[in-house]
Amino acid sequence: MSDPILSLKDARLALDGNAGRVEILHGITLDVRKGETLGLVGPSGSGKSSLLMLMGGLERATGGQVTAMGHDLTAMDEDALARFRRDNMGVVFQSFHLIPTMTALENVATPLELAGAPDALDRAAKELEAVGLGHRAGHYPNQMSGGEQQRVALARASASRPKILLADEPTGNLDAANGAAIIDLLFDLRDRHGATLVIVTHAADLAARCDRVIHLTDGRLSDTAREAAE
Repeated sequence: MSDPILSLKDARLALDGNAGRVEILHGITLDVRKGETLGLVGPSGSGKSSLLMLMGGLERATGGQVTAMGHDLTAMDEDALARFRRDNMGVVFQSFHLIPTMTALENVATPLELAGAPDALDRAAKELEAVGLGHRAGHYPNQMSGGEQQRVALARASASRPKILLADEPTGNLDAANGAAIIDLLFDLRDRHGATLVIVTHAADLAARCDRVIHLTDGRLSDTAREAAE
């Protein structure tokens, strides 16, 4: 069996709040295989999104180790992490995170331009076509519906042809019809780029399409999740 594309060894996360230091994740050990689609589920506040952020280097583990594609994310500085994400990862959030003063095309093209891609605009246009929004390339986020904005976010995440695609409640702000369409597009993008996909979700229909589902409770893997991870 090949080495995992993502690996966490006793990974911990603690954050400082108004009430003092809060333990968010308690010693998570988990491997994600290349090409796998993994669902992260659990009640609100269980640590699902925090675990996804550790996998993407968007939060730094306060204990243990997080490795992606053989690189120790816990040993990288912020600049190195940003470059690694830019070159290898795509991230989709529940709240879209589009730049309001940029058109759909510009939102998708900007990360490619920052990476020095000479064909950034052409690639961005193709990604918008792939999510059915070629005709909306010149529109701004406030001129688009929530479903359309999430499609732009998907196009942006996939434009760099990421090896790892992370999605945090990608259907959470959408109605059932738009949510179903986004799920189909997400899996299509995974297949087109051969990406490993990790999804945080409350949606049972989305979790059912994953190769494996990990359950978290109070910042820990449940017994079933630990057995699946071993």
